[in-house]
Amino acid sequence: MRGAKSQESRTSEASLALVALFGAAFIRCLRATLRLRFHGEDEVRRRERDGEHFILAFWHRHMLLMPYAYRGKRMHVLSSHSRDGELMVRTLSHFGIGTVRGSSTRGGAIGLRGLLQVAAQGSDLGFTPDGPRGPAEDVKPGVLQASALSGLPIVPVAYAATRFGRLGSWDRMIVPLPFARLEYVFGAPMSVERGADLETAGAELKRRLNELGREADRRAGLETSDA
Repeated sequence: MRGAKSQESRTSEASLALVALFGAAFIRCLRATLRLRFHGEDEVRRRERDGEHFILAFWHRHMLLMPYAYRGKRMHVLSSHSRDGELMVRTLSHFGIGTVRGSSTRGGAIGLRGLLQVAAQGSDLGFTPDGPRGPAEDVKPGVLQASALSGLPIVPVAYAATRFGRLGSWDRMIVPLPFARLEYVFGAPMSVERGADLETAGAELKRRLNELGREADRRAGLETSDA
């Protein structure tokens, strides 16, 4: 019985590894067909060059092609304990992005401590403020707490594609179509002081992310906000 469970576990591990490999290959192949343009990137590129660390924040629906927005040396993101979280861990590892276990709903405090530890060791952080399960555009306190406790500023970013589809997931994830143009728009860094009102800070971060999304839409030639 124990042997059967062990075999099942090994099969599950192999399956996850294979799916993650194909997922990473799909992202790379898709990116090879896209034309990427970046706007407002001077400050974030300077920080990457000078080793001034930061937290990159973006809505969950922009996660698929977001690895290409980052050019720093080391980044960690928060991952849930679920099977989907495990798949994300394995997929991101193919892009050199590390993960810390936890979530905004379960194991959040442990995950936050882990992120603060890697930040203290010189890692940038990546956050989807509305992840891992939504609601969409609902800023959870994790990213704000991480900024306040680490002293790292939050750099918001959004993108839009000239041609795209959407997944049927809660976040309606954007999937750029081959040969589309992808417009990334970065915002100014936003600092959260210790003791700051997190509700006010969250509303400001949401405003900035949505404003960047509208700007990305405009640059992609979209008539309505799809970011």
